[in-house]
Amino acid sequence: MKKGIVKEILQALDEHYGTDDRCFLSYEKPHELLIATIMSAQCTDDRVNSVSKELFAKYRSVSDFAEADMIELEKDIHSVGFYHMKARHIIDACKMLMTDYGGEVPSDINELIKLPGVGRKTANVVRGHIFNIPSIVVDTHVKRVAKRIGLTDETDPEKVEYDLEKKIPEDHYILINLQLISHGRSVCRSRRPDCVHCFLAGLCKMRI
Repeated sequence: MKKGIVKEILQALDEHYGTDDRCFLSYEKPHELLIATIMSAQCTDDRVNSVSKELFAKYRSVSDFAEADMIELEKDIHSVGFYHMKARHIIDACKMLMTDYGGEVPSDINELIKLPGVGRKTANVVRGHIFNIPSIVVDTHVKRVAKRIGLTDETDPEKVEYDLEKKIPEDHYILINLQLISHGRSVCRSRRPDCVHCFLAGLCKMRI
């Protein structure tokens, strides 16, 4: 894809979705965003935020989660789905934060992905929103929309991430995550993309 078309796509996304750097997950502390993102796998942000409100009031620190009772935590996060695996990841990740990182969330991606339940997606969410490190987050919406509009031909999330890093300027790394997620939810949906009413239709690979 030519740079001129990429620039037009970014301008259109900026105009439609704005340039506000926000996070769809609710949190106050770095470890809370880490845990919320672990819980968000195959779950809606609204559901995670609903669970997080009570969860973060009950478990207030990394050590609280590290010392949590597995069965009790499973009950606390039951509604986010895959609760057994997620509870284990949360406890083990927080134990590792306590033993290896002094209870602090690291900023280095290679350190973050060592934590149980943390892949590149979760690591980049934390890096982008906690440490303001330009990072590309590839979830199902970003992967789908980026491929449809021609920003990548890849399907592997890590390869999509690298493709976007090459084509998107750093000042749009975090924005493109939020914008493509919003577009994937509201217009470029998985089963029935609303191409007729899409403001990117004239630039989109699907329509060419």
